[in-house]
Amino acid sequence: MQHAGKLRDHYRIGKMLGSGAFGEVRVCVHRDSGAQRAVKVLRKSHMDEDEKKMLFNEINNLKDLDHPNILKMFEFFEDEKRYYIVTDICKGGELFDEIVARGKFTENDAAVLMKQVLSCINYCHSNKIVHRDLKPENILLEQNKEFDQIKIIDFGTSLVFDENKKLDEKLGTPYYIAPEVLAKSYGPKCDIWSCGVITYIILSGNPPFNGASDQEIMKKVKKGDFSFQDPVWQNVTAEGKDFIT
Repeated sequence: MQHAGKLRDHYRIGKMLGSGAFGEVRVCVHRDSGAQRAVKVLRKSHMDEDEKKMLFNEINNLKDLDHPNILKMFEFFEDEKRYYIVTDICKGGELFDEIVARGKFTENDAAVLMKQVLSCINYCHSNKIVHRDLKPENILLEQNKEFDQIKIIDFGTSLVFDENKKLDEKLGTPYYIAPEVLAKSYGPKCDIWSCGVITYIILSGNPPFNGASDQEIMKKVKKGDFSFQDPVWQNVTAEGKDFIT
């Protein structure tokens, strides 16, 4: 997994795919096989100790996972200034952007998508790994935008869990966070809650728990009240609503 050599000994580096707070993602080509992959380049100076810990947590948890809907990690390099993580390449962007572009999805598309997400989460849970930050920003699409070919990313907050012990660390994203996480006593089912929220959003274009601030959103999450009153739900089947509920 980790290489003593340099990234450039093994890969040709190409154009930038995106950039964020810690660094950037670039296209790279494996010199031996010609395979096109992506490399995430992270600047050490931009990361604090917690962020570095999350990175190594992600690497450790991903190295044992092998599922068609999980972004595959191939190799890890580091030099004095940077970390490099080589993964599968996904050119279709985030599911989040697709939701923004479409407004909402048909039930058929939503069903195909959520079947993949649940298959992936089931695989993680059976391998004793809970993701803890499932959201449309962490679901990538292939270039053809087919929903049966998604990849779930960002295992930085994922964790190996023990069935008999409750987790107590509060983390996640307000819209998608489960009430038991806010109560700091939870297990792997917190991922299932997030799947319900994602389904609600892709079928309606709106979040089930909304507010002007994170505090307001989390207050609604704790109460767990959501509704199908909006006219958009008139076209959704009883099964669809039941699935969300």
